[in-house]
Amino acid sequence: MAIPFRRSLKLCGYILETGKKTASLILAAGRGSRVESYNGNKTLLPLAPKKNPYEGSRPILLQILKSLPAGPTAVVVNYKKEDIIEATHNFNLNYYEQPELNGTGGALLSARPFLERRGYSQLIITMGDVPFVRRDTYRSLVKKLKDNVLVLLGFCPKSKKQYGALEIEGNRVKRIIEWNYWKTYSKTKLKGFRIFNSGIYAARKDDILSYLLVLASRPHTVQKKIDGKLNVVEEFFITDLIEYMSDDGLSVGYVVAEDEEEVMGIDDLSALMKAQEIFRTGKF
Repeated sequence: MAIPFRRSLKLCGYILETGKKTASLILAAGRGSRVESYNGNKTLLPLAPKKNPYEGSRPILLQILKSLPAGPTAVVVNYKKEDIIEATHNFNLNYYEQPELNGTGGALLSARPFLERRGYSQLIITMGDVPFVRRDTYRSLVKKLKDNVLVLLGFCPKSKKQYGALEIEGNRVKRIIEWNYWKTYSKTKLKGFRIFNSGIYAARKDDILSYLLVLASRPHTVQKKIDGKLNVVEEFFITDLIEYMSDDGLSVGYVVAEDEEEVMGIDDLSALMKAQEIFRTGKF
């Protein structure tokens, strides 16, 4: 499903700055099952609570839309899609349904018609539960596309938790090493991993479009609990594109967020309450 997007050209600062139009894609299909006692789509959780953390105003998704550059914008939906469409109906967005929740790469594949559209040459890809990324940070990602086909937003966390680590050579990212692998590394080797992946990217549209067939042809087989039952499913991940492109000699760059809180994702109640407190202070 797609809705025509209309914006006044005088708002399109990214056209004036880069000479190229930038579009944005928000991944908002997931359920967010770790947010206990909440049955809605987590991208609609409020940053300004009232009676309780789950009720209030300023949904996460609207905060993200506020910070993205003017230009064509699409949202990948699945769980509670009607609620997302209703909450954002004044934004003239495009909506693409991800038929099954098969990873971030699956979401990107679902939005292929959006990538095939003419009228823009650069694409921001952001997660629907990361509300505090600044407009200037998105701008920095886009500017780095001058020398790279893809640019990641990295950050330096106080605790490495289970984030994907950037393997960097010079000023290029060679691949993302997921926690399942680096958790077995020695402490000495782990000291070399300083920058981690936020899951937010900018890309040259034509280049990322050309790699969709590669992405679709290389699924990961994983075990996933669905409705209480363990199932074997195929999933696809955007992070794989970094290694594919790098192996083909293409340059993948990165930008480091100044503040870890800028890229915090809201995936459980404690993270939501922390985000609500940050929002209350007016920091972002």
